Amino acid sequence: MNELHTLHILNKTPDHPRFGECLGMLGPDDAIVLIENGVLGLAAAEGFHSARVYALRDDVAARGLSGGTQATSLVDYSEWVGLTLQAERVISW
Repeated sequence: MNELHTLHILNKTPDHPRFGECLGMLGPDDAIVLIENGVLGLAAAEGFHSARVYALRDDVAARGLSGGTQATSLVDYSEWVGLTLQAERVISW
């Protein structure tokens, strides 16, 4: 059995409706990867209840943001691919 039920890939800003929809769909065995403008939601990562939160390191750096938080891990592209392989399903938002 895979380690992750669902991997959510989120590229929307925190003010976009899909950002909130994605957070509402997170289950206890899910993970989320913030990419592109989705990394702007890093400040809200503490509120991503019960999910493992990752952010794409290059996108964080491109937007001049600081590194991950206690609730967030930064990943590179190969680590992101590894997460997709661990998931039973992947949803892009």
